[in-house]
Amino acid sequence: MTNRDGVSVVLAGEDRQGVRRSMGITSLAFKVTTDESCGDFFVVEQTAHAKGGPPRHVHPDQDEWFYVIDGTFVVEIDDRTHHLSPGDSLLAPRGIPHVWAFVGEATGRLLVAFTPAGKMEAFFLGVTKTSAMPSQDPAVWLAHGMQVTGPPLLIDS
Repeated sequence: MTNRDGVSVVLAGEDRQGVRRSMGITSLAFKVTTDESCGDFFVVEQTAHAKGGPPRHVHPDQDEWFYVIDGTFVVEIDDRTHHLSPGDSLLAPRGIPHVWAFVGEATGRLLVAFTPAGKMEAFFLGVTKTSAMPSQDPAVWLAHGMQVTGPPLLIDS
């Protein structure tokens, strides 16, 4: 929605482009796109519908910031484990391997920002075409400026 002064607002629960995006256990809503920020950053809201998360990976050129809206998440950066609850945030600096997972009950919501944006928007546009968690194939990640460095976190169900 754009108001009279040209400022674009994304309402709660909505995607900037009005698209429904899924990665199986997680749905995504783009909040700030690469074009809007001139490549400076990309922001996505992830709603976890089941426990789990992506494989351990590293962004050589992007910092990744997490902000928990609802639920409980675990984020490991290098060899340190962080338990995050609503209102908690954490920065995963570029060049340091990290992994995260939703570990709560019901659903969880997480804002994730990448700066600079790099190829992150293209990565999410590509992987949501399958409506499944991203492949752990290293080539998929390398094509978007990331490296897989290990498996997803093991989560007790």
